[in-house]
Amino acid sequence: MGIKIAILAEPNVQERIFDDSHWRQLADIGDVARNDQTGVPQPETLMRILAGADYAITSWGCPALPRDTLAVAPELKAVIHAAGTVKGIVTPDLWSRGIRVSSGNGPLGIGVAETALGMTIASLKEMWRLSQDTRNGKWSEGRKRVRELYRITVGVIGAGKAGAHFIRLLRNFEVSVLVYDPLLTAEQAEAMGAVKVELEEALRRSDVVSIHAPSIPETYKMFNRERLGWMKDDAILINTARGSIVDEGALADELRKGRLFACLDVTDPEPPAVDHPLRGLPNCIITPHLAGAVNNGVKRLGQFAIDELRRLLAGEPLAGEVKEAQMSVLA
Repeated sequence: MGIKIAILAEPNVQERIFDDSHWRQLADIGDVARNDQTGVPQPETLMRILAGADYAITSWGCPALPRDTLAVAPELKAVIHAAGTVKGIVTPDLWSRGIRVSSGNGPLGIGVAETALGMTIASLKEMWRLSQDTRNGKWSEGRKRVRELYRITVGVIGAGKAGAHFIRLLRNFEVSVLVYDPLLTAEQAEAMGAVKVELEEALRRSDVVSIHAPSIPETYKMFNRERLGWMKDDAILINTARGSIVDEGALADELRKGRLFACLDVTDPEPPAVDHPLRGLPNCIITPHLAGAVNNGVKRLGQFAIDELRRLLAGEPLAGEVKEAQMSVLA
């Protein structure tokens, strides 16, 4: 018998992450069983598609995979999640069965890191404010505020998939990179091209601070009043991670002083309330959670799932493997 690949996400999600070239690649690997029922996959649908499968691909909207569901696939070797966090699909039964789990946080992190870089350059260049000035009839009055991504210090908070890729992108520039991540060793940071420091040092020294930490209890309102106060005058704060990491009331107070500039792709909640003070502050840019995979970028997740399958079959390390011990520190 050939390899069976179960695609558990509903058809609308399948259409987002896979195109015709992906389906051809999957067909070359094995027999593909696709969920054809719209809506949140129900247990009976999951069991029908998963029956006898060797590998499963999940994505947004897929529920947890408990023992009863997994029982129909005694030879299941791995679940590849073509989306971000795996917390919604993972159950203790996956670990007890020795079924490997892989997350698409890597390809999602590419878009996040690229967005953070774009925000960094645009903010240093004063593009946001100078564009508005130009619309209002001004021309070169604000050019003295412009800075380059050159001989400045960038602080990266969190060295997961997105943070690590952001650091890789920064290698193209002559900048100093500080990284704060309790799980990272000094040697690992050096290999990435950064210097490991504590949070206070990162905030006090950095001209740009980019948040890439996971949303876990330990990071809730991590950027509070005291820590925001550590940041340098004229520093830029970029958040493409989760809104809950920043105390938005404290940030609004700092921004009202005119001391900082912020680019927020995420808020808590989303969208921010109509009367939220951040909406009206000229030194705060808010974008609608577009940093990850959007539109054509979502197809990265489909290719990631296929590449992970190939790595599995070749006996190679997985790019997005998640271990049980990591679950408490992952987003």
